[in-house]
Amino acid sequence: MDLHGLNQDQARAALTGFILRGWSENRRTILVITGKGALGDGVLRRRVPEWLGEPPLRQIVAGLSEAHRRHGGEGAIYVALKRADPR
Repeated sequence: MDLHGLNQDQARAALTGFILRGWSENRRTILVITGKGALGDGVLRRRVPEWLGEPPLRQIVAGLSEAHRRHGGEGAIYVALKRADPR
């Protein structure tokens, strides 16, 4: 999911929908591209981890890690998802 060009409200809505959809499709890892911002301290780069730690996403996110350089490095995050409930 690439959040470049979105404001905070748009980015949060897109991120939430994308993560929930991925989880319902039994995906285990999602790449979220936030960008680094003009000075390396972009708003989305800071806010995405906060949003992932709040409801409804906190119940399905297993963890976060910085992406490998070839996937965006400091400007991207791997989001590990918990398994969907098989019920």
